[in-house]
Amino acid sequence: MLYLIMLRNCFIVIFLLCILSPIHATTIYRYVDEQGVVHFTDVMPDRYKVTVIRKKEGKKASSAGYYSMAYLKGLAERIARKYSLEPGLVKSVIEKESRWNPYAVSRSGAMGLMQLMPKTARLLGVKNPFDPEENLDAGVRYLKRLIDYFGDIKKALAAYNAGPTTVKRFGGIPPFSETRGYVKEIMYNYTGTGYSSQRSRDRIYKIVLSDGTILFTNSPVYLENISSF
Repeated sequence: MLYLIMLRNCFIVIFLLCILSPIHATTIYRYVDEQGVVHFTDVMPDRYKVTVIRKKEGKKASSAGYYSMAYLKGLAERIARKYSLEPGLVKSVIEKESRWNPYAVSRSGAMGLMQLMPKTARLLGVKNPFDPEENLDAGVRYLKRLIDYFGDIKKALAAYNAGPTTVKRFGGIPPFSETRGYVKEIMYNYTGTGYSSQRSRDRIYKIVLSDGTILFTNSPVYLENISSF
């Protein structure tokens, strides 16, 4: 009898492992249409030859997908420092854009952790937008370009959401509720203040390091060539 009970428990454990396995996660398909545009979708297309985007080996599964949250956050911090951005800002953008889901696809076609639009991904040389490292590197690189161009984090965030042309046309954050809410939420998560009148806590510092590197941060821990917005 004891043997039968143990055998039954073994089958239960095996069954639970199977149904909880990450193999049930969403499959992402890649295909190229008649105009040569590359598409990524979680729905199997009927008319096109597809390539299945598979998971990388050796990464722990998590609620965000095939990758552990610790891995994704560590990767975000490393790439943020690579482009002289504060990790807190980059992680706040990721939280807003994809909720840390490397396989997120929006209704407008934005893809991956940093929700890269197909055209932007192509311009940045992205081959697989669902690869966390490739997506983050391109997205953070693009965000850094916007910050350098506008010289203002809030305008750069607005440009990331609504496009740089729109921000230039309005001379700042456009009067769109989505974009204003987007900027406000990220700034709140990043600084804890959003559009608060407590300017000292919401201040963004531009720091020029000794090697010429420009760093934007809300924490003025460096003592050289500091200016603020």
